[in-house]
Amino acid sequence: ETSGSIDGSVNAKRGLRHFCLSVAVSEGPSFGDVVFGYLYDFGSGEEWTATRGEGAFLNGEPLGALRPKERIEVLALEATVAVSVAEKAVAFAPLAKRLRIMGSLALSLCYLAAGRVDAVCSLKEARAVDIAAAQLLLRELDIPIVFADAGPFDAGPLDPAPRSPVIAAGSQQLCEQLAHIVAT
Repeated sequence: ETSGSIDGSVNAKRGLRHFCLSVAVSEGPSFGDVVFGYLYDFGSGEEWTATRGEGAFLNGEPLGALRPKERIEVLALEATVAVSVAEKAVAFAPLAKRLRIMGSLALSLCYLAAGRVDAVCSLKEARAVDIAAAQLLLRELDIPIVFADAGPFDAGPLDPAPRSPVIAAGSQQLCEQLAHIVAT
């Protein structure tokens, strides 16, 4: 089974450079079944790939040397509208020094895999087609990714319905702290 999307479509329509093609190949119906992920960043020309059990790569070079920090210096927020950011920004302040909103959840997850950001939170339900490929990068690097309110991530279905906000960070504890903020 293969799924794909253009993530950051509003950016693409507006001529902003932060959007990507995201393609995932799965052997079954859930995130845990994804065996290959490919993302192409149209703005930078970077190619991100992951194969289950074989690692995660940026332009053919292995990822993992630079990890997300244990304390969040940069938190990427995605799937946002201004009111959502306003409602949560104060709650994030004790955990995160800086916030970034790039407009592509898939690319934000890639940036986490490369250690460019330290955590990622979507503030609304994420679609599997947008994150199926990027989540494999994180899993190959043992970087936790969780749903804020939809049960175990691995069991999440690969269907087009938005399920839950998604949180990823360098540790399970940080994921849980961020998920609490997002879910309340």
